Amino acid sequence: MKVPKNPSIRRLFFKPGLVPRFQQRRWAKVQDIRINDARFLATQATQERVFEKYRDKLSRRAKEEGHHDVGSLRKAYEAKIEALKNDASLASKKTLTKNTDETTTQIPFSPPPPPEPQSPKVVAPKTSDVPGVKTLSSFIDLDKTKALPPKEIEYIWRLRHAKDANSLCAVIPGPTYAHLSLLARKHPQFVLPVPREGQGAEIHFLQWTFPHPDTATVLFTQLAEYKLRGEYASPHTTVSLHSELLVPKGLVLAQGNVQDERGMTVEDGRWLLMCLQKFYGPQAGEDGLRRRKLLEQFSNGDSGFSIQELLDEAERF
Repeated sequence: MKVPKNPSIRRLFFKPGLVPRFQQRRWAKVQDIRINDARFLATQATQERVFEKYRDKLSRRAKEEGHHDVGSLRKAYEAKIEALKNDASLASKKTLTKNTDETTTQIPFSPPPPPEPQSPKVVAPKTSDVPGVKTLSSFIDLDKTKALPPKEIEYIWRLRHAKDANSLCAVIPGPTYAHLSLLARKHPQFVLPVPREGQGAEIHFLQWTFPHPDTATVLFTQLAEYKLRGEYASPHTTVSLHSELLVPKGLVLAQGNVQDERGMTVEDGRWLLMCLQKFYGPQAGEDGLRRRKLLEQFSNGDSGFSIQELLDEAERF
């Protein structure tokens, strides 16, 4: 199980961390300088820095050669400097031309060949696109089932799970599932009570997951174990809702299992499913408003969430 995003549960496992600070970038002013002007300014600035660095040495050299200042020395060597610049520029152009010719010779350009026509691929049918997730085709023949009327599908589905003492199964009408799915995505975590005679009630944590486009799964775990182990807690009851027949038949088939030796019975699992429908199913009137309020309070980590109100609503018929 993954750690829920619910603020009420998350505080049990995490401590608030430091919020990184980001420095705000200041806007920089952009000068409108043409390319030639920019090159001139950059070259002139570079020359001035070089001149300042070697000012003393140039002054001594000017005196040794009989010049009255550095400017006279620079003027005397001006022709020689220009000749060296021209030689360097010519050598650079020859090297560039040579490299271009070699590249053109070694890697001749040719357009890519047109794509070959491909025959449509035949994809083998899969029972599930996600490893470890069982879809409805893992339990029944979908093609044959789609040809049956809804009443007969319901009968076959219940008969399919009748021999397993720990199994849970249900047939959910399409409109009911639409409401369940909508609230499940909005409130993927919640808690439900299981009454214990002479001991009050035991609180269980539920989590919705959607591992496949046609499958929704509900995991039930004792809240005490979830507090102790967090994401490593093992659910005692798992129920999957399969929606492959939703469009053609208006039905969603649900199947689940209650784990042995976990302190839970099949009757406890059925009670949890009944409570699940109470809070996530379509409810009208004041009952529906109270139950939606409890869902909202739990999802938002509201301190006004009341376990006693939860018990009252779960036992109300």
